[in-house]
Amino acid sequence: MKTPRLPSADEALRKLAQEVDQHLSIIRQRLREPLETEFARGGLTGPQRMVMQALVQSEGLSLKQLSAQISLAHSTVSGIVDRLQARGMVVRSRDEADGRATVIAPSAPVRDFLANRMPELAISPLTEALRGASNSEQATVLRGLRKLRALIEQSRTKD
Repeated sequence: MKTPRLPSADEALRKLAQEVDQHLSIIRQRLREPLETEFARGGLTGPQRMVMQALVQSEGLSLKQLSAQISLAHSTVSGIVDRLQARGMVVRSRDEADGRATVIAPSAPVRDFLANRMPELAISPLTEALRGASNSEQATVLRGLRKLRALIEQSRTKD
């Protein structure tokens, strides 16, 4: 009768790393759910989301800049911006440097959502989970995360 082979230290470490990665993936997914739900309620198409992301990351862009940044045709982006403007998500204003050009930027309600509601949605699942933990459990979670981060940072400096 054969004796079952025990896993090597490397195999055990690989399994541990896979389990940690799986837990982190699920945690990231759960943390994103409220934000993804809110974005889904907005009913934006893929190209509309690309336009909004580009505009949010800038101080405002011309149609030409926006088209180049997201690699879509000028006429396509113009139609997308028209639909977003009709929904109150973007505004067009005259470029102060060049009075002939217009600048497209997120509207005030979108900027307000990004500044106020989005951070709350992003952190709320974590806040709710920690609310249900004892002080000791909260400290254990934090210690574990700090240690994992330190180990990862330490292993990066060895390379």
